[in-house]
Amino acid sequence: MGESIHEVDARGLGCPLPLLKAKKGLNGLPAGGLLRVLSTDAGSARDFRVFCEQSGDVLLESTEADGAYAFLIRKRSS
Repeated sequence: MGESIHEVDARGLGCPLPLLKAKKGLNGLPAGGLLRVLSTDAGSARDFRVFCEQSGDVLLESTEADGAYAFLIRKRSS
């Protein structure tokens, strides 16, 4: 059985709201938890990459299709 993934739908929201909703979602997860964020903000790919570099969380996946972005983040262990 696969790991549970918490999902945050931030489609239709402009910067910085997708990132703020992701931070809130991560705060509610245990260490090592998974969060998928859906966004339509064109700057979100860069924003989530930089956020994970700075926070210590791991960006496992970043995809884009037809102006929709999806990010899979693993919350840092400590």
